Parts: sequence; C-alpha cells; structure tokens
Amino acid sequence: MKINENMNIFTIRKKILLASKLIGVALIVSYILSTKLPVNADISFVIWLAFVVVLICAIDLLMARFITKPVSELNEAAKNLAELDFSKPCKVTSLDEFGELSESLNKMAENLQQAFVSLEDANLKLEQDVEQKKRLLAERKELVDNLSHEMKTPLGVIRAYTEGLQDETDEGKRQKYTEVIIQETERMNCLITTLLDLSALENGATNLQPERFDFVEFVETIAGRLLIDTPDADFVLEYELPESPAYVYTDQGRMEQVLDNLIVNAKRNVSPGGILKLSLTEEKDGLHFSIYNEGREISKEDLKKIWTKFYRNPNASYGGSGLGLAIVAQILSMQGFSYGVENQPGGVKFYFTIPAVK
Repeated sequence: MKINENMNIFTIRKKILLASKLIGVALIVSYILSTKLPVNADISFVIWLAFVVVLICAIDLLMARFITKPVSELNEAAKNLAELDFSKPCKVTSLDEFGELSESLNKMAENLQQAFVSLEDANLKLEQDVEQKKRLLAERKELVDNLSHEMKTPLGVIRAYTEGLQDETDEGKRQKYTEVIIQETERMNCLITTLLDLSALENGATNLQPERFDFVEFVETIAGRLLIDTPDADFVLEYELPESPAYVYTDQGRMEQVLDNLIVNAKRNVSPGGILKLSLTEEKDGLHFSIYNEGREISKEDLKKIWTKFYRNPNASYGGSGLGLAIVAQILSMQGFSYGVENQPGGVKFYFTIPAVK
C-alpha cells in the first residue's frame, strides 16, 4: 500500500520533525525547571547537563531502532537480492517508507523466485524430447543471462542508494534515495512480469482464447486511449479506418498487447511535431493494420534484430525493456499472421495482416 504522506503521521520525515520538536521542548522545559530548583546555579547546571546527556542517549537509541536498524536490514536484503538469494525476506514492517520499501523488495524476490521455478517446470516438461531439452536449456541459459544482465544495473542502484541511506542525514536526500529505490523495484517487477509472459508464450504454457469481435471498433478504442486522449502529445495524428464494422476471430486480450506495443513504440520514436499515421484497410487477404511514425530510419542491421528479445534502438532517447516487439512477434507468429517493419521516406512503418470473418 502506498504511503499518503499528507495523511500518515508515521512517515520518516514526520517522525524526525516530531522528534526534533519534542527534543527542543524537552530541553527548554528541563532548563527552566533546573533553574527553579532550590540549589545554587552550578548544581542546577550540572543537573540540567546530566538530563541532556540522558536525553542524547535516549535519542541515539531511538534513532538506532527506527532508522539505523531498518536501513541495515534493507541493505542486507538488497545484498541478498544482488546475489539472487531469495531465502531471507526483509522483515521491516514499519508504517513508513522503510516498510513500503521492504514490501517492494519482498514482492520482487517472490517474482524472481517464481521466474526460476516456472523455468524449472518448463524444463521438466521438455525433458522427454532430447532436441526440445537442448533448446530449452539454451533458452534457459539465455533467460538467466538476460535476467542477470538486465537486473545488474537496478540492483546496483538499489544497493548503492540503500547504503547511502545509512550515512545520509539530510532528510530531503533521504526521501529522494527512498523514491529512487522504490522506482527501481517497480521497474524490475515490470520487467520480470513481461519476461514471464513472453516465456509462457514461447513455451506454450499460455493458450490463446479466440473470440469474434469488431476489429475496427477495437482499434479505434485503443488508438483513442493511447493517442487521442494524450494531453502532452507532440505529433500530428493521421488515421484511416473503415466506416463499417469488420470482424475477426482471435484472442482479444493478446491483440490488445500487440496494438499497445506497436502504438507506444511509434509514439516514442516519432520526431517532435512529426506525423504519426495509423491505418486499417480491408484487403483481399484480410485486414491490414499499419502504423507509421515520422522520424529516424532503422538501419538494415537493426531491422534484422528488431523483433528479438532485449533489442533496444541505440539511437533511442528513452529506456525500455526491449521486450515489447518480441511479444508482438510471438503473438502474431503463434496465429500465423504476417507482420513486418520497413523504412519509408522520412520514417518507419510497422504492419500486420489479420484474416477477416463474417
């Protein structure tokens, strides 16, 4: 559950602010009381100084309990994740940013463990066929290598910022460090979920659920959500859709993934103020969908790699998982739909063809 800092009095910043105010009040009150004691000024000062020493010790114990100890446990959990050790969950359960971070780390550990368990299950299913087993082992090695490579950077960031929390006293920086760590854990969770979905598609663990629906209305709805209802759009949208319904028989949820990835990819790569054109036309072999974005063309070498896992355009100004187009290719290939990408004057066009039904 996300912490609402405006409502929750247990955030780290508010704990520190409350503690500092209470300490200030305690020092003032103790000093006033010590001056009222029926003793001389020197003895009164010694009594007040002794109180200050006790107060400092108490503050040190409280800081160790509420800040230093949770940070140490979070640091240890991050180290375990960096070493792919999921057997020791983080036990920080406080109702503040540390508790939220602990929950995110534990959730990420569960997803990672599930990824490897799912991979082992797939391995057992394919052991009956030697060729299939060899292929699976190669895929497993690729998956582990990719996971290790893709998670190395965010795990390093998590560990570095967690260690930074131990020594950082500036509350603003501590809040910033916490936000960065949470963002990295969410990014890793998204990567793992997407990779698990792609692995399930590749290994046949997920079956398609085809149904009949109007593809024109379907495209119009998704395009409206991703393109028309975008307040910060910096492109000129052009589109061409049939005026009458055109029906298809396919997995609607998976085709939504296809359109989402293709449209988002076009939005990310369209040049500022450039043309983004979406087209759906009825042809002899079915419905032909295409999306064109004006911008930098793709080199011939990269055109051959663009559908592979973890491919990233070296000239792109954004960071993605490199799995979106791989999922598109897998879903369309599973159904025998033709698809492709080509450079056109001033930009790039992605397309696929889906059979129409009555």
